[in-house]
Parts: sequence; C-alpha cells; structure tokens
Amino acid sequence: MEILKVENLSKIYGKGDIQVKALDNVSFSVSKGEFVAIIGASGSGKSTLLHILGGVDRPTSGKVFIDGTDVYSLNETQLAIFRRRQIGLIYQFYNLIPILNVEENITLPLLLDGRKVDKKQLQQIVETLGLNQRTQHLPNELSGGQQQRVSIGRALISHPALVLADEPTGNLDSKNSKEILDLLKFSNKRFNQTLIMITHDPQIALQADRVITLGDGQVVKDEVIRS
Repeated sequence: MEILKVENLSKIYGKGDIQVKALDNVSFSVSKGEFVAIIGASGSGKSTLLHILGGVDRPTSGKVFIDGTDVYSLNETQLAIFRRRQIGLIYQFYNLIPILNVEENITLPLLLDGRKVDKKQLQQIVETLGLNQRTQHLPNELSGGQQQRVSIGRALISHPALVLADEPTGNLDSKNSKEILDLLKFSNKRFNQTLIMITHDPQIALQADRVITLGDGQVVKDEVIRS
C-alpha cells in the first residue's frame, strides 16, 4: 500500500542571478511500513526535501500525497492539523520543551490536538524506549541518547502516517547512535511505522530497506537494499 507519493517536486529559492534550485523535478513513492534512507552530499537537497515532506516548507511546484491527502492543497490551518496528526518529526538536536518532563514531551502532540492520552500505548512506548525510570525527568536531567529517545516517542505517539528523521544520530556518540538506529528499526517493524531518514553516513543508510541518493536536487539513484 502506497503511503507517500511525490510528484515532480521542485523548490527554488531566490530570483534572477541568485536563484537556487534546491529540488529539481523529484518523484518517488514509499509503501506503508518501508524504511527509506535519503543520502547525498551537502547541498544535494536532502533537508529541503524533508522539510517539504514534513509540511514545514511549501514546494515551488509539484505535489506531495500522504495517505491519499494532497498535502499542499490544504490551507495553513488544515496543514498544521494534518502535520500534527500524520507526521512525526525526529530532529538531530531533539527539540524538546525544557520545562516539560519526559511524559509531557512525548504526549505533547496529543495534548496540542485536544486528544486523550492512551495510557496503555504511552506505557508501551516508554517501555520500548527504556525510559520507565525517567518519565518525570526534565530534558536537562537526561543524556543526549535519552533525549533522542524522548523525541522518538513524541514522533510515534499519534500513530502518524510518516515518521521523518533528520540526521537522528548526528549529535550522538557511536554507542548511542547504534542504540537509536536499533530503536528506529525496531519501531519500524513492531509498529509497521513508515520511516524516512536523512543521513550523511552511507553505513547508517545501509540499515534501511531502501536508499535514495540525491544530487543537485535530483534523484540520482533509488536502490532497494532488502525487501
């Protein structure tokens, strides 16, 4: 089942002589439950693509369909609601709210949406992430690896159509990087969660089911690693 479809996506910044084409007619699709890594050199368009898939930045032209919804046909209010419900974002620098504890940070998307927290689901996620003894701790009382685990929990709590991870191990040492990558792979399999990960590290990318390589804003390779 197709969960994401990208059609002829382009993004241009600036005008005239200073115009930069960050994405140039990008098209691909992703099936539900796939784990896709997107790689490419600095300036290849990886981050721009992730921001557009995440509903953070609008394309200059082209379409993005997530679970059948034409994302950029939505107005700003509709897009904000759709993004909160259907897209889970994991950032390199965690982006946790410093005055909220672990449990509050994880459940924030539901609380912002006025939805009731499913305590059983929350407990399952907390246990999966190994945060049972940390639910009442604030972010500054956690290690970098633990903070990234909280951001993963926040991304998973609303059962989004897509989880987008932006260099999720880029700010961690090798031990924590391996643990976070293992957790992402586990959540991908356990919850059948569709995962798209941006990384500059080819070795990390090879952990995915499929690797899409960008160059100069275009898809230069789309390779299935494992089916």
